[in-house]
Amino acid sequence: MQSLSFPFPAPRVLTVAGSDSGGGAGIQADLKTMLALGVHGMSVLTAVTAQNSLGVQGAWELPVEAVRAQYRSVVDDIGVQAVKTGMLASAPLVETVAELLAGTDAPVVVDPVGISKHGDSLLAASALDSVRTKLLPTATVATPNLDEVTQLTGVVVEDENGMRRAADAVLGFGPRWALIKGGHLAGDTGRAGGSQAVDLLTDGTEEHWLRAPRYDNRHTHGTGCTLASAVASGLARGMDVPEAVRAAKEYVTGAIAAGFPLGAGIGPVDHAWRFRRTLR
Repeated sequence: MQSLSFPFPAPRVLTVAGSDSGGGAGIQADLKTMLALGVHGMSVLTAVTAQNSLGVQGAWELPVEAVRAQYRSVVDDIGVQAVKTGMLASAPLVETVAELLAGTDAPVVVDPVGISKHGDSLLAASALDSVRTKLLPTATVATPNLDEVTQLTGVVVEDENGMRRAADAVLGFGPRWALIKGGHLAGDTGRAGGSQAVDLLTDGTEEHWLRAPRYDNRHTHGTGCTLASAVASGLARGMDVPEAVRAAKEYVTGAIAAGFPLGAGIGPVDHAWRFRRTLR
């Protein structure tokens, strides 16, 4: 196992997201990822979900005042080296968080969460315009999956050229970098002939194609939250964007490979895969 060097005191990363009561995604996945990658995770809770391996049975957003108070409490006293956003649920919450981020001097990773792994909506349709015009312009890196790309831009991605079009459309809303996640793209085959999961990172000038083995494992709950939190953790540790994204891709690939069954449905990725490997 590669030796990991964790600085002390740890860099501070704030996640602004919803809770997953099953522990596989949301705030819970974010904090597990941050711990695994050697940063101090902090949280602003935006919504509570009743959620398990089968889906989302209910969701309740917090008042704007509660979200604002949590954010100010953490940032004004403890400070942050990076912020990651996830489920924001409604237009008022999106706009409030965007306003807070605009006044924070730290890199921001925006995961524009719209739909859960099980297909449940986690963002009101009325909030999409606020995501486009208010939230994405605050992002250092935006990390939509292909469904979220279509939801935000109307671009339907079927191949790698489509990922380029998607990235251009996302960048048009103002983030510095777009990371288009191609995990849902069918039929990608690498040069060695094996099926691969491919992502595209670009700022409109540089292009970085990130490829990793596609594992035959259905237990992938929390993948998007985990990747975005890993990118934020890398940025907080002083990495530049391409380096942080490459490190995050490596971490989440290992977590997917080690994903495990939990409950009767889709289990989570394993955030502790590096540590478990040393204990066997």
